[in-house]
Amino acid sequence: MSASAPSPAAVSAAAGPVPRSQEVLTPEALTFVAELHRRFAARRDELLALRRERRAEIARTATLDFLPQTAHIRAGDWRVADAPPALQDRRVEITGPTDRKMTVNALNSGARIWLADFEDASAPTWHNVVSGQLNLTDAYERRIDFTSPEGRSYALKDAAELATVVVRPRGWHLDERHLTVDGEPVAGALVDFGLYFFHNAQRLLDLGKGPYFYLPKTESHLEARLWNDVFVFAQEYTGIPRGTVRATVLIETITAAYEMEEILYELREHASGLNAGRWDYLFSIVKNFRDAGEKFVLPDRNAVTMTAPFMRAYTELLVRTCHKRGAHAIGGMAAFIPSRRDPDVNKVAFEKVKADKDREAADGFDGSWVAHPDLVPIARASFDAVLGERPHQKDRLREDVHVTAAELIDIASLDARPTYEGLRNAVQVGIRYIEAWLRGSGAVAIFNLMEDAATAEISRSQIWQWTNAGVVFEGGRQATAELVRQVAADELLAIRDEIGEDAFMAGRWAEAHDLLIRTALDAEYVDFLTLPAYQHLVG
Repeated sequence: MSASAPSPAAVSAAAGPVPRSQEVLTPEALTFVAELHRRFAARRDELLALRRERRAEIARTATLDFLPQTAHIRAGDWRVADAPPALQDRRVEITGPTDRKMTVNALNSGARIWLADFEDASAPTWHNVVSGQLNLTDAYERRIDFTSPEGRSYALKDAAELATVVVRPRGWHLDERHLTVDGEPVAGALVDFGLYFFHNAQRLLDLGKGPYFYLPKTESHLEARLWNDVFVFAQEYTGIPRGTVRATVLIETITAAYEMEEILYELREHASGLNAGRWDYLFSIVKNFRDAGEKFVLPDRNAVTMTAPFMRAYTELLVRTCHKRGAHAIGGMAAFIPSRRDPDVNKVAFEKVKADKDREAADGFDGSWVAHPDLVPIARASFDAVLGERPHQKDRLREDVHVTAAELIDIASLDARPTYEGLRNAVQVGIRYIEAWLRGSGAVAIFNLMEDAATAEISRSQIWQWTNAGVVFEGGRQATAELVRQVAADELLAIRDEIGEDAFMAGRWAEAHDLLIRTALDAEYVDFLTLPAYQHLVG
């Protein structure tokens, strides 16, 4: 460890008290976070500036292509490091925030992997940031039981039955206002990674596992290179063997889809796979091509299934890329939340989940995501049928797949149009999600689906795109700012009637409404809804 460590990161006076926070915010851990900031913050800022430059180029050209300067990497003969034993079999992964109840339930779910989420499924209140770290350490120390307000008790199963944890820190774009170094806020990504790695890397090695991560919102191989350098430094700083860290990158931006091989190459001694994320991917398409004309206007989000031609191009290219380079290919999310009251709803939804997971397994994916423990057996059965006793199917090289640059952005090939009901759903889901987020909840059940921040992003982005494109719905109504405001006002009234006056007044519905309207209708498109929303987050 560094012999002459500079001053540690400072916790702001505005950060509220969190029980046992002194166990997480130790001087040593805060010094490590400060080192990460001083070494890597400037590069992070440069990469965020490069994002803006690339977006300006897309606005000018309305196209994307594979990078000519990295053709030698795509043509080269290389593979990522072998997966460690704990990450060999990833046939079912469950996602969720790091609150105490979810920690126990996810680890006990029967899934092989738990994506422990500090990102889209977690509203970054200081309490959530710190207590989530405590919950993970408590789980590794087997001191994490939980009793619900109804008196139900939850405790961990035997160690051999528990899911392996893969932590998802926040994306590069988000700051953590409650931790500063030399007066500057630390990137949320470095806070989440730094605190978790510092406290748990050796503990995980002792358990026969390692510190494993999901990397969100990556937009280029240069951002992957930054993460790789963070991993190398962190391992050297703590004396952990180089290559212990493993990272799975979410290919959930359209620019990253053109750099899958380069991203794996940059992380090759630490890479374990790529994941196909749906809502953020669509959000990224809208964000980057929002003013590129009618052929880039997406229909209702629910009409864009994974069988859409441009989505098939994306997922098939991902499987081929991963298996060519010896990495796992992880499929998308089954977000359905089973209803305790309506078995007919469950029957239809379970059939859709099964069809989705059957398709992924048949396409060559090595595993997939679910949002609820009840879906674990369904997803596992789909992959069991293809994999049998094998841990994965990386031997399926998918050399039959040949995806062109144009196919990845061939939105116009989708035979669907935006609808008024799609607009209404975007407003409904947007307001309901943002309100819960402002109260500190990032994983929210809405209309029998588990939604996270990506849902709100695609919802408000589609409203922005449709109104700016002047989309005309069936029946002749046009998407205008006035129509959106009317739909949003009607939705507020409907929510008030649904939950009652007292609950409505106790919530943050007016703020949620105003944030949706602002980010969906302002002339200047804000890159991430969570940036202005964070200013309204209490704690």
